[in-house]
Amino acid sequence: MSFPKHLLEGYRTFTSQRLPTEQTRYRELSERGQSPAVMVIGCCDSRVSPEVIFDAGPGELFVVRNVANLVPVYQPDGGAHGVSAALEYAVNVLRIKHIVVLGHAQCGGIRAFIDDIEPLSPGDFIGRWMAMFIKPGEVVAQREQETMQEFIIRIEKAAIHRSLENLMTFPFVRTLVEKGGLHLHGAYFGVAEGSLFLLDQATKEFRSVGDAGE
Repeated sequence: MSFPKHLLEGYRTFTSQRLPTEQTRYRELSERGQSPAVMVIGCCDSRVSPEVIFDAGPGELFVVRNVANLVPVYQPDGGAHGVSAALEYAVNVLRIKHIVVLGHAQCGGIRAFIDDIEPLSPGDFIGRWMAMFIKPGEVVAQREQETMQEFIIRIEKAAIHRSLENLMTFPFVRTLVEKGGLHLHGAYFGVAEGSLFLLDQATKEFRSVGDAGE
């Protein structure tokens, strides 16, 4: 099976159009190394690319993507923890100043979690991964008078809250946050409209970027 043709076509477009305007930037990044100020923890969903949403150039964002933009709790148990390793590198090596947890609408991981459908079973990878979302004994259920759509959106946003909460279980994150050297942010992207909502730390509610006057 040959390499996907559309990817090669995209690369040729990159080398003929974008690369010439950013060649100097790439050379500088190659020689000096990266020094992004922002880390984005987002979802694997192909519709939610942080670099596209924030119109970021090379070297501007340190991005980690996984199913449902989840951050595990701090658990130095000798196991392999990809998100935790990336977080440790971003904070302790790159010295990033901001961490943005970017959730989104129509999240497949959240919908599978809500519906409890295949392949979400106790023994598979997705089921084990999504199990991080809830605490022992915690029940996630649709509220009375709440539509399914409202329920889904609430849980999608709850995943952002949980990841921000879990970030604070990492000692090297908590220490810097408390000293004011690191700032945590929550954001929610509406795929259909291309809308962006930011978490208001005071009210714990998400506000539209337009409404917030950002």
